[in-house]
Amino acid sequence: MKILNTVLSVLLLFTLFFFLVSCSGSSCCKGNTKTDIPQDIIEKGNQFIISKTGEDFFNKYIQPDLSSSKEISSGYFLVYGFNIPEKPFVSSTIRFTVDSLGKILTDREISGIPDCMTSPGECDFNIDEEMTIEIAKQNGLEPGIKEWKRNFIWDAQFDKYVWQILNTHNESEGAHGKRANGKEMIIDPGTGEVLAINEWRVN
Repeated sequence: MKILNTVLSVLLLFTLFFFLVSCSGSSCCKGNTKTDIPQDIIEKGNQFIISKTGEDFFNKYIQPDLSSSKEISSGYFLVYGFNIPEKPFVSSTIRFTVDSLGKILTDREISGIPDCMTSPGECDFNIDEEMTIEIAKQNGLEPGIKEWKRNFIWDAQFDKYVWQILNTHNESEGAHGKRANGKEMIIDPGTGEVLAINEWRVN
């Protein structure tokens, strides 16, 4: 029995060692990274983001999402995950399109890349959800009839990440579908500044 246990232990250790050696440096250690997108295209996408965020920020918080990236008729649609573990509310997606040579197509959507190089404050994200609620209260956002919706999102109008707070003044559902209205407050996640207050409506 002791001999059998020893043999089994050796086999288990050998199998584990073989897996670690064969996995080292390959995609199996990092999840599913299989992609039909050429490596030089991915690298050009990386460099475009780095030109906005800086290399250190990129290496810490941004990584290609190869399962969501894909080849399209005009070139390649590239997707990246953007997450800051120490600030869990910062969890987003970067998206843009390049041509077949890796040139950025500026006439297409470019979403989710914070411009740390030009405006370092845009990458601080000092204002968390709890602080955002207090800012909204201090700036007169009414309680409304239900709990506020709070979203950390990329805002194309401001070309940056923002906190979006939505209250609800009225809400009903009938033969014509759902109807609701309220206010939207947009807050800078770096400074806490109220950037806009808008009306929203669903008819």
